[in-house]
Amino acid sequence: MAAPASIEISSQLLRKLHRIHQQRSDLAGQARRGPMQIKAVEASVETAQAEVDKEIAVLKKTRMLSDEKHLQLQTREAHVRDLQRRLNEAASNKEFSLLKEQIAADEQANSVQNDEIFEILERIDSLEARLAETKEKLAAAEAERDQRIAEIQERQKRIALDLERVEIQLEEAETLIPVAVKADYKRLLEARGDEALAPIEDESCGGCYQTLTTQVVSQIMLSKLTFCPNCNAILYLAEDRYV
Repeated sequence: MAAPASIEISSQLLRKLHRIHQQRSDLAGQARRGPMQIKAVEASVETAQAEVDKEIAVLKKTRMLSDEKHLQLQTREAHVRDLQRRLNEAASNKEFSLLKEQIAADEQANSVQNDEIFEILERIDSLEARLAETKEKLAAAEAERDQRIAEIQERQKRIALDLERVEIQLEEAETLIPVAVKADYKRLLEARGDEALAPIEDESCGGCYQTLTTQVVSQIMLSKLTFCPNCNAILYLAEDRYV
């Protein structure tokens, strides 16, 4: 993009504009990251809550199994008592022997059932202890979430105030841009953001690193509006090298 040779614009103004645009871009980036940071913090709580829900479901299922085993045991014990009653009323040795064998088998089954119930109860104790620990982790995650969200929201407020201040500074600085330059300036900003301006660094464009000719550098030193021949950024003198 060629610039009319008659248009003058100081590197001091361009440096100021570039600095303000960079500040605005940085602040806008921080503002955009705020909601993402909150989402990430909330995700950790959701993960902890999911683990609690999972363990509650396992515990509930294990308790239901325990209840079923207890009911089965009670049914078998009632059956044994009925068999013992019938044993006392046995009319023959054969019936007596059959009842004795059945009682022995049921009592053995009940013993096995008791062992299973004991193991399930131990498992329930272990699950309850683990659930208590997981709930503590959830509570800690929730507390950390609340603290982090409060910090992020407070920072977002400061960022919003800084953005407002920078926007005012930008508006004031842009009033100093020559009218003939403003259209190109606005067009470049829309296309490239804060990369629309670039300093000269070691006789190169600080945006794309294209080596600049002596004539281009001389134009900039004379405060002539100059665009980088490669990336079209508006060029200005870096304050630390040119005075």
